[in-house]
Amino acid sequence: MAESRPFHSARRIMNLALTTVDAFADQPFSGNPAAVCVLSEAHAGIGDHILQAVAAEMNLAETAILSRVDDGFNLRWFTPTVEVDLCGHATLAAAHVLWEAEYVRRDEPIRFHTRSGLLIAQVKEGIIELDFPKSAIHTVPMQDALQQAMGGNATHMAKTDFDALLEFPDADSVRQLTPDFPTLRELTDRGVIATALSDQPEFDFISRFFAPSVGVDEDPVTGSAHCALAPYWSEKLGKNELVGYQASARGGIVRVRLEGSRCVLGGSAITMLRGDFNLPD
Repeated sequence: MAESRPFHSARRIMNLALTTVDAFADQPFSGNPAAVCVLSEAHAGIGDHILQAVAAEMNLAETAILSRVDDGFNLRWFTPTVEVDLCGHATLAAAHVLWEAEYVRRDEPIRFHTRSGLLIAQVKEGIIELDFPKSAIHTVPMQDALQQAMGGNATHMAKTDFDALLEFPDADSVRQLTPDFPTLRELTDRGVIATALSDQPEFDFISRFFAPSVGVDEDPVTGSAHCALAPYWSEKLGKNELVGYQASARGGIVRVRLEGSRCVLGGSAITMLRGDFNLPD
């Protein structure tokens, strides 16, 4: 038998602690999973290419990268392929981790500095609430190529700050969508929100979200999409507080409330996994 030899790495290894969280979830294996990483001073030299590689390795819809600043935290969001301007579920996951790991007391709000400005998270009656900017919505003519790629019979089309929004005649039409993802990738900058009035009394509307152009064919639960869905359905239903259900395979509930130019998103989160990422220093 050959003599066994201990393994010696040619390079020193730097650990990067990550936590995975199911966001907009009230039970495990539901909602939308996100990875959360809180950088320390020891990680100051990590380049964006490494952060993007970590997100690709995690292969979740979003990886949230946090670093402390004087009045809160810088927050960035990476899909497996690109950095994005706004993500709701990974922000909710980030707030959950900061409170759970006692970076911040649970009775204190958290200030996030992001590409989309200042975002604030706080806990109210056991629910995490996120103060996000309300998305602008503009009705536009139906784009036939997009409708065909979605494989449905949309009745209305609008543009939001980030996405196309298609309303469908009923909830079943949304549930049964089978988009052509390669074609959809060529037609969108970020994604497509598909929505309809809910056929369940506990929800006001349902939705699904598809974003193959940023590496996410279907996102399980999309907080940022609800910054557009809230004002869209508020105008139609005449109410400022609504409950949405994202009808992905995992499913998730998003509570929304409009406050002037802001949209408050509410949901729960569950820690699923903690571990260390080994990076060459």
